[in-house]
Amino acid sequence: MTSSLPPEYYQELEEIQAVDFVLVELTLYLDTHPDDANAINQFNQYAQYKKQIQSNFEAKYGPLFQYGNSYSDENWGWGKGPWPWQV
Repeated sequence: MTSSLPPEYYQELEEIQAVDFVLVELTLYLDTHPDDANAINQFNQYAQYKKQIQSNFEAKYGPLFQYGNSYSDENWGWGKGPWPWQV
């Protein structure tokens, strides 16, 4: 697939994926260590960061998720590509 997307698209998408990985790992850790306040703080910080970078990404390139997990402006953009799994 030939893409006309800027390099920043891939860098920002990779950052979102990296933060998702951290959140999954922290979730797994917290499942077995639910009283670890430091881990809970880290989880909350990464969750907030994820919202921020996801919102910035979607404002530039369109929604990442469907079914109410991503907002849409007045121009419905879900059908426009590429979709995250196509890159």
